[in-house]
Amino acid sequence: MREETLGTAQDDSAMRPRAINLEAGRRAFLGAVGLGVVGAALFNPGSVKSAFAQSVTDVDIFNFALNLEYLEAEFYLRASVGQGLATAEVTGTGTLGPVSGGRAVPFATQAIANYANEIARNERAHVNTLRAALGSNAVARPAIDLNLAFTFAARAAGLAGPNDNFDAFANETNFLLAAFIFEDVGVTAYNGAAPLIKDPRNLAGAASILAVEAYHAGIIRTILYSRGLFSQAQAISDARDSLDGASDDDQGIGDTTTSNLTPVDQRGLVYARTPQQVLNIVYLNPNGQPTGFFPNGLNGTVR
Repeated sequence: MREETLGTAQDDSAMRPRAINLEAGRRAFLGAVGLGVVGAALFNPGSVKSAFAQSVTDVDIFNFALNLEYLEAEFYLRASVGQGLATAEVTGTGTLGPVSGGRAVPFATQAIANYANEIARNERAHVNTLRAALGSNAVARPAIDLNLAFTFAARAAGLAGPNDNFDAFANETNFLLAAFIFEDVGVTAYNGAAPLIKDPRNLAGAASILAVEAYHAGIIRTILYSRGLFSQAQAISDARDSLDGASDDDQGIGDTTTSNLTPVDQRGLVYARTPQQVLNIVYLNPNGQPTGFFPNGLNGTVR
């Protein structure tokens, strides 16, 4: 079984969380932040079954997003500085789980190290913003697997053999491919959650979070394209598509002739994923059963 070499930890002083006024943040967020853009309901009104849409609350959706932000924050923080979120940033309702795997990536390119550090700061801020908004309703970080889950995903995509391990933190190329697994999912998840939001005031801030996630996805897709990792990106795209239903929505990054850095439809719109489709991908199975990156499932109602 092939194993990758360990990287070395980096200074995390730039990544320590700033003090925030949780109550002020909660009041501001509840008036401004949601989980999508208002256009999603207009252009894709049937993306979520009505019974589910009627039963789920904004708090449920915010907590669903928080679970995903925990995953992204832990991945990028460990890759960038060698350690994840602080204890005070992960407590809440539900079972607090450990994080397995993850360490500082031995970046060979300073620019990519800088990108990783910036995205990590953003994802940590998303975690704290959502937690501040939810207050005592915030769920704890569930158990997260950053080790075997990447191997299973890489094997499914054909990027690793059936007996090989894929170490997302071994080098910057592996890191970029691992990041590609997440980023497009985050954008489409926020877009797909928009029809579930009850309070229209929550959509304004959601558009801002969605924009940040889209910037992140653009960074990763652009670097992958510049490095000619077309077939690898397409393999990951196909693997995601195999998990989220019969439709063929997911897109790679293009080829040597034509770039595809903005995965949109003929109308120039990004597609949306339902919560169930997102769960299928992060659980790494088409049945939505807890496994993969969340071996014990998400915390909260939407899980």
